[in-house]
Amino acid sequence: MTSNNPASFGGRLLIGATGSAAVATLPLYINTLRTAFTGTITVLMTHTAATFLPPHTVGLFADRVVTGTTPDNWGQENQGTLAAEHDMMTVLPATANMLSAVATGAVPNMLTATIAAADFPVVFFPVMTGQMWDKPAIQRNVEQLRLDGYHVVDPQQGQRYDVGLGAFVTSPAPPPPPVFVETVREFMPDQGAASA
Repeated sequence: MTSNNPASFGGRLLIGATGSAAVATLPLYINTLRTAFTGTITVLMTHTAATFLPPHTVGLFADRVVTGTTPDNWGQENQGTLAAEHDMMTVLPATANMLSAVATGAVPNMLTATIAAADFPVVFFPVMTGQMWDKPAIQRNVEQLRLDGYHVVDPQQGQRYDVGLGAFVTSPAPPPPPVFVETVREFMPDQGAASA
């Protein structure tokens, strides 16, 4: 895809999607990204993310969707090939479980294995309740991720409807989609002449 927009940028982006209800907003983020991003977008979904948001729906917005659930594709779609085929990764939404797994070096699924295999920038956008975000264990994991060279975007406080409580609550949320776009722009390695 090419663009006449001088603010456009390219690259090969891999978005890791984890099992939070916030994954339902992923199409909005991808759609907003398309206003400036001329590169390719692959979404790697965990099993739980695919439970919240069907991969075929994500496929309406992304160039490619990988779930790792079909053994027939493991030869072509595995952590090694995914890491080799991309320039940057975001994890949106990043659950407490995902932050913990990566901070401790665990690789229980294809997403964490791909993060471990990556030699490019990986940016996490945490989503969880305020009580969870404030726990010392979560903050230790975030600090460890940063010490290990990963980027963690602190969530912003936002209003969301909690079905269980039947009320709006204030809780940590991912940034607005335009901020996500600017974060991708900031961390995407320079494509130089390739994007011209």
